[in-house]
Amino acid sequence: MKAVGKTPKQHEFETEALPHADLLYNYALRMTNNAADADDLVQETFLKAFRFWDKYEKGTNIRAWLFRIMKNSYINRYRREAKEPDTVDYEEIQNFYNTIRDERSDTHDTPESAFGNLLDDDLAGAISALPEDFRTVVILCDIEGLTYEEIAEFLDCPLGTVRSRLHRGRSLLRTRLTKYARDRGYAVEG
Repeated sequence: MKAVGKTPKQHEFETEALPHADLLYNYALRMTNNAADADDLVQETFLKAFRFWDKYEKGTNIRAWLFRIMKNSYINRYRREAKEPDTVDYEEIQNFYNTIRDERSDTHDTPESAFGNLLDDDLAGAISALPEDFRTVVILCDIEGLTYEEIAEFLDCPLGTVRSRLHRGRSLLRTRLTKYARDRGYAVEG
């Protein structure tokens, strides 16, 4: 059997779009809070991007284009799921007792593992508690490292709006984490 070569479209897509898979996955994971849903969202994003590759203008910001596809896919999925009734996974119910018993009988649980992620959990909680507009900008800038221009293109808003949301989001985050630090006895200025 003869191997079929890649088309120019496949080669361009692999060269330009696929290197951004990790960045997209990290953001999808933060949006969905579920690894399987994040995988699905990234796969759906790349599927749509490949399908509409002819609409992408070469030389423009590929990351912003991919993020916009992801954001729209996420919104569409959220709207679709909001209309569906809740379902229960029978296997989860069936294995519920075993799961709880296993968690309670973990003999490898040490104070370090029990308390090691508290700050991370509180930080994640503080970020999650931010209003969505601020949370999105903080995640894209401070965690994912996108430039203000990339964020503005992704959100389809002016650069000044990105800066304003980032400043406000950081201020809200600082307020929440300052209270956390004070409650636990850390010296905090201001």
